Amino acid sequence: MTIEREVKTWFSPNVQREMGVARFGFFGKPVILFPTGGGDFLDAERFLMVKALDPLIRAGRIKLYLVDSVCKVTWASRDATPQQKSSLQAKYDNYLVNELLPYIKADCGGTDQKFAATGASMGGYSALTAVSKHPDWFDLMVGMSGTYVNDRRMNGHWDEDYYYNAPHQFLPRLAEGQQLENLRKAMFVLARGESWENPDYIDHMAPILRKKRIPHRVEIWRDPAGHDWPTWRTMLPLFLNRLAR
Repeated sequence: MTIEREVKTWFSPNVQREMGVARFGFFGKPVILFPTGGGDFLDAERFLMVKALDPLIRAGRIKLYLVDSVCKVTWASRDATPQQKSSLQAKYDNYLVNELLPYIKADCGGTDQKFAATGASMGGYSALTAVSKHPDWFDLMVGMSGTYVNDRRMNGHWDEDYYYNAPHQFLPRLAEGQQLENLRKAMFVLARGESWENPDYIDHMAPILRKKRIPHRVEIWRDPAGHDWPTWRTMLPLFLNRLAR
């Protein structure tokens, strides 16, 4: 028997484009899975991640949401200017807070339960940014082979939109207060394989989390697939089985 699946799309006034959400399951912790840099919201289904998570979905442990991002036209684009990239990423954050997260909350019956965010490669950046900025919504982040630093994609340009959507920039300067207090109640998992990976991303982020006393763990997997779906399909079910509550 197939698991419950529902797909919704709508035109977002914040990012001025169609955005999609696919929901799998009926009960459990809401888990938001962001796509890789060149992917759309259904990529994780095409690459069998939903199948890998099937036992957790059927058991009612998680309720999975595959969502769109704008990374394809920002960080993964060779045509967008640095200012266009940072501006659209800031608009995406507005979409997240004002459209997507309220939609998921309503779809979960108005739950007060906090969400998990996850993603691979550029999806790891999306997950890290969402949880770092909005720990009032999230208490778990799982990044797989995450591309957490996009400075090289800005060609030396800097602006506030980039700063506030770059955790490696704003987290070190985050003052004591409710946001940091909430972050210290969350868990961040930074995982990668050994092959075809850039270790600099985790090496950059982990000390920042440690210095701010934000709970986190670093996992290096001895997996020959490395930066690819076979590794991620093995990682994510295990992490969610251990940590999703």
